[in-house]
This record gives sequence, structure tokens and C-alpha cells, in this order.
Amino acid sequence: MKILLFGANGQVGWELRRSLSPLGTLIALSHAEADLMLPVRQFIERHRPDVIVNAAAYTAVDRAESEPELALRINAGAVGEMAQAASELGALLVHYSTDYVFDGKKPSAEGAYAETDATGPLSVYGRSKLAGEQAVRAVPACEHLIFRTSWVYAVRGRNFARTILERARTMERLQVVADTFGAPTNAELIADVTALALHTLRPDPTHAARRPDPSQLGTYHLVPSGTTTWHEYATYLIEQARAAGLPVRVAPHNIIGVPASTFPAAAQRPLNSRLDNRRLAQRFGLTLPDWRWPIARFVDALARESVQDRA
Repeated sequence: MKILLFGANGQVGWELRRSLSPLGTLIALSHAEADLMLPVRQFIERHRPDVIVNAAAYTAVDRAESEPELALRINAGAVGEMAQAASELGALLVHYSTDYVFDGKKPSAEGAYAETDATGPLSVYGRSKLAGEQAVRAVPACEHLIFRTSWVYAVRGRNFARTILERARTMERLQVVADTFGAPTNAELIADVTALALHTLRPDPTHAARRPDPSQLGTYHLVPSGTTTWHEYATYLIEQARAAGLPVRVAPHNIIGVPASTFPAAAQRPLNSRLDNRRLAQRFGLTLPDWRWPIARFVDALARESVQDRA
């Protein structure tokens, strides 16, 4: 396969470089190389890929409230251009979306959100990401995979996990939201599942027998198994960090759970960010790991990085 990757320097994009490379020729474009404020068709037409993977996005959730046009341009306008170009080339488009397309008001008794549940984003960011999904689906001939994910973290970049660990180095007490539910998703997992899906689908525009199976295309929820809160997540993270010997001052019992209203923000977040991943597991024959296991790997990677820095 010839794969064109947008957003190659982001958290997910960086891991996709690793996971997609064995599948064929990978052309990785960073944000600087492929400014999504410009027409993206020029990059697609220049390289004529078999697969387009879009890991680029406007992710400044609160700032989007004051920059709605910019968020919409990057998260929807550019994505629509990718879908149209993919359709014309006969290429497969892989795009990433978010739990923020839901309003988070689904009662816990009804479980996690399924792919078929009604959307209702609460923020500009959420609306722009939903508009991106809709832009892909609006091109009938565009073969696509849309992966919705949540609470993304990685060794590289800025994210909740790294922020908690940085604060834990100097603070003896932390307050963390305890009434919001979801599943922390490691960028490694997103990248590996993407590569497995592409390997399974084997898109090849020159051979009809190697076109993707239509039943495996569409929208999937890509998150690990299990459910947690930001507070439980932070507590487990600190426990793992202390066991790995990372410089952590705060003790787990001094991580205090508080309601989301304790931290007012410009953008409203969904309180229920639980995503049902059963469709993904069934269609691609996967057993998705419990959310704790990738965090242990994440902490181990940071510990090795810390040792190397001291060497």
C-alpha cells in the first residue's frame, strides 16, 4: 500500500509512523508540511495514495469556543476535501473522531455509547468533529473508516497523564474530577488497531478482489475495555509511577476526587464519555485490553526515558 499520513507529528500521528511503516510506502506529512488551512487536495493529488490517514486535527477544546471558524475549517472543511479526493482516486480514508460528538447525558444504567446512538455535541470542538464525520459520509463513493476515541494520551505530547505526573513531582495534594466517566486511550493502541484494520482490509484500487469488504467499513469506537473516572485514572497512574521509581511527591490517598464543576472551563465536556467498543472487536476479531494495561506500558516507557536522561 501507498499510505499518505496527515498530522504525523501529533500524539497519534507519531505512533502511526511506527505502525503503518511495515504495510508499504508511508508518506508522513507534519502540520508544517501540510497546513490544513490550505487545500489538502494538492498533497493527495501529488502523491496519489491508496490510503489516506488523517491524524491531524484542531484539538484546543476551550480555545475553539473563540475560534469556531478555524476549528471548523481544520476539523471539517479539510476532512471533506480529503473525502472527495479519496473518492476520486479510489483510495481508502481513515479519520479519527471523538467522544465529544455525544452530549454525555446517557444514563449509566444504559451503558456506553454505541456507534448508532444519537449525537449531540456540547462544544464548538465537538460540533466541528461531528461535522468532519458528516463531511466524510456525505461523499457516497468514499470508502472510509472513522475511529472515535477518547481521553488520548502518549509519551509524546501534552495530555492529562503527563500533566498529572508533572504536578505530582512538586505537589503533595491534587484535586481530580471524579464524576466524569470514560476510558483513557493510549496512542499506541490507536495506531496498532489502525494498522491491523488496514492489513485486514488490504485496499488495492487496481484489483477488485482486494477492495475493502464494505461490511467492515464505517464508524467504530476505538477505546480499551473497562470504564474509569479521571480521579481513578490519576490515582492508578500515580501508583504505577511510584512503583516504577518516577519522581512523584503526592501519595495516592492525597488525590482528592471533586465534581467537574470545580474546574469551570470555556467548553462544556460530556460527563459520560463511555464508548462501546464491541463492534470493533467483533468485526476485526480483536480482544481490546483493559485500560490499565496500556498505562502500565506508558509509565514503563517514561521510566526508561528518565533513566536515559540521567545516564
